[in-house]
Amino acid sequence: MLSTKHLNDSALATLTADAKVLEEDSLGPKVYRLANGNFLKLFRRKRLISSALLRPYSVRFYQNAERLAELDIPTLTPMTLYTFAEKQLSAVLYAPLPGQTLKELYLQNPESFTARLPVLCDFIRTLHRKGIYFRSLHLGNIVLTPQNTLGLIDVADLAFHRRALSQAKAARNLKHFARLLQQMDITERFPMAELSAAVLAD
Repeated sequence: MLSTKHLNDSALATLTADAKVLEEDSLGPKVYRLANGNFLKLFRRKRLISSALLRPYSVRFYQNAERLAELDIPTLTPMTLYTFAEKQLSAVLYAPLPGQTLKELYLQNPESFTARLPVLCDFIRTLHRKGIYFRSLHLGNIVLTPQNTLGLIDVADLAFHRRALSQAKAARNLKHFARLLQQMDITERFPMAELSAAVLAD
């Protein structure tokens, strides 16, 4: 259930004392790893008029994580939604999903990654079968947990459908997946054709 609190500058400074900044942009820190191991993710609405006015990305992030857990998809555990005096700013405190991203595992040993391909294909098929359309589906947002299962992180950009995704929508989702391969400059080495064939098989 969504738990919301207001956070002023002093409380934010106290909360992030001894924290490590994991991500930042020109506007400042985006993700902190706190001293107790939890994460604080900040969301800044950059446009005056956007869908985030009605449903901020912080709320989507929090509620999407809750919905994924209901659907038995491993993910982070949201704890508190924070609002600020600055209306364009909000944040979510959460416990991270333990494990390593598939991006990390691939870069450690690209040659052995083909052995993980069947499990990855099954996982993506499960998402699609459950009607989960994750626009940010890529190796960096899929985590191999200590229990040897796959889960999702960074889940703000995600939609739930009442039915399984159509073949066309599933194929579009795989295009999102392929974009990171291009950014990582591994398109020619990664077995994308095999993954697509397996995920889209009837």
